Amino acid sequence: MEAQMHINTLMANMFRLGLLDEQFQNLHIFQAKSAPDFIAKVIAIFGKEGGQIIDELGEMLHKPCVDFNNVSALLYDLMGISASVGALRVKNICIQFLEFCREKSIDG
Repeated sequence: MEAQMHINTLMANMFRLGLLDEQFQNLHIFQAKSAPDFIAKVIAIFGKEGGQIIDELGEMLHKPCVDFNNVSALLYDLMGISASVGALRVKNICIQFLEFCREKSIDG
């Protein structure tokens, strides 16, 4: 019971800080008693795929000639998976990053 209270407090703080949105709450609807690790698995997939995308973005941005179309495509992928788990801050950063891509701003 104490662990659940700690998790609830942590989640409330993450919502308050704008890290998560209502989509994260929607994941709880799909978590059945027969699959208590559903959310953990979804978050693990997000972490793995998100990490791979971020690694690819890093490689692309360190090239002498940045292909902003490919960078944008990866950002849309990252934005999609972040939205699916309610990672609001990641989604918002992707939106800002896409604006820099439209401007073709490597500094941005």
